[in-house]
Amino acid sequence: LQPRIHIAMLKDFLLASFHHLFAFGLVAMIVTQSVLLSRNVDAATLRRLSGVDRGLGMAAMLLLVVGLLRVFQGIKGADFYLHNPWFHAKFGAFVLAALISILPTIRFIRWRKAFKADPGFVPPPAELAAMRRFVRIELALIAVILVAAAGMARYGGLSL
Repeated sequence: LQPRIHIAMLKDFLLASFHHLFAFGLVAMIVTQSVLLSRNVDAATLRRLSGVDRGLGMAAMLLLVVGLLRVFQGIKGADFYLHNPWFHAKFGAFVLAALISILPTIRFIRWRKAFKADPGFVPPPAELAAMRRFVRIELALIAVILVAAAGMARYGGLSL
């Protein structure tokens, strides 16, 4: 093999590796949010939730950037992805999860402000329940992403 091919393979390997690492980090943070929201939310829990939410946002952005680099710089080429219904399902679920994650982020910011103004603030049970639902919907969308990724890897541009 020519050295150029080795470099392309190494780049593709690194992009795939980072893509997986960021994806699993993102899943870990969403699960952490779910666990934290299953408890009473006090000031310390809210600090943890806010920190995890920031990490989740960073992981999602890095995952998106690395994913796009895989599409446009990876060995398979953009045609493999752009003409692949499984990729569209995967990317669509990712975008939907990202959009849904905005609501908990906004709520965590509001709760943090409320805690600063009133140290005795307790998030209303209905809001906690709603945020738990949103986070669990994000987890369900992650499951869709994993199934679509398996379909994409196994069936390429073919639909079932």
